[in-house]
Amino acid sequence: MNKCLLSFVIAIMLLVASLRAYGQYRDSIQIPVHDPVMIQEKDSFYLFATGRGISVWKSSDMQTWTRQNPVFEQATDWMKKIVPDFKNHIWAPDISHHNGFYYLYYSISAFGKNTSAIGLAKNSTLDENSPDYEWEDLGMVIQSVPGRDNWNAIDPNLVIDREGVAWLSFGSFWDGVKMVRLADDLKTVQNGKDDWFTIARRKRTYELNDRSPGDGAIEAPFIFEKEGYYYLFVSFDYCCKGAESTYKIVVGRSDKVQGPYFDRNGEPMQNGGGSLVVEGDDKWYGVGHNAALTFEEKDYLIFHGYEAKDNGRSKLLIRQISWDQDGWPSVSLVQE
Repeated sequence: MNKCLLSFVIAIMLLVASLRAYGQYRDSIQIPVHDPVMIQEKDSFYLFATGRGISVWKSSDMQTWTRQNPVFEQATDWMKKIVPDFKNHIWAPDISHHNGFYYLYYSISAFGKNTSAIGLAKNSTLDENSPDYEWEDLGMVIQSVPGRDNWNAIDPNLVIDREGVAWLSFGSFWDGVKMVRLADDLKTVQNGKDDWFTIARRKRTYELNDRSPGDGAIEAPFIFEKEGYYYLFVSFDYCCKGAESTYKIVVGRSDKVQGPYFDRNGEPMQNGGGSLVVEGDDKWYGVGHNAALTFEEKDYLIFHGYEAKDNGRSKLLIRQISWDQDGWPSVSLVQE
């Protein structure tokens, strides 16, 4: 082989290798999102995420997405009363379908404070071209107040247990992730001694007070039931810092929805336990705030990551979950 031909072959091989390396981390869509959750209605997938009035996207294949109208064109009066100067930037939605309706939980908050509340809206369809499409805001579900509560009312996730009882997990920082029982209307909070639980928290290096989130960086619970276990996914460490983001997703499991949840080493999540599911790398500075969902008999993790090649901008990530022989989940950032 002459030198020119050899050089050409080497160049082609390098180009192919480069394209493959890029392809490993290609994403079906590079839409900028925080805190995504997804659901399917008929042949369409709908993605809800943090944004003005709640960001909504639609897709037929989980790859090509079209932006839809936000859920709320403007903030409601009750939102403005809870958070002064609220600008309609709504956090961390959670969507599910029950009794013929789509129930959408969402968070409003002052950043870094537990001046927060979780609200609820419902709709009979997600197709905004349907004559039946209309979001009905049901108002506030639960509120946290500085100086009164040692927890934060954000990042809701609804789970219906095997007995048909509704539970809402939520929370970040402070004294960790909480769970509360809901009435059959999926809104009314039950306040009995067996209706509230702390299901996960981080160990802290200094004393907590109710006006500071502390350094116990935990948030974004999502509970997923599989083969006799409830799996509690949470995000550790810090989001929203671009290249300085240290977000990662960990998990524990329990045979009861109320817990206690333990990681694969038997460490309780109430005491800082959590087995790693996925963390950032040189292409994604940090990854977190996930939903775990099943579509067409495949389990997926839907989450966001801070992409290195785009200056730490937050992007949508969809990855299939792998389960080991002991029933523990993991996710690779490399996309096949």
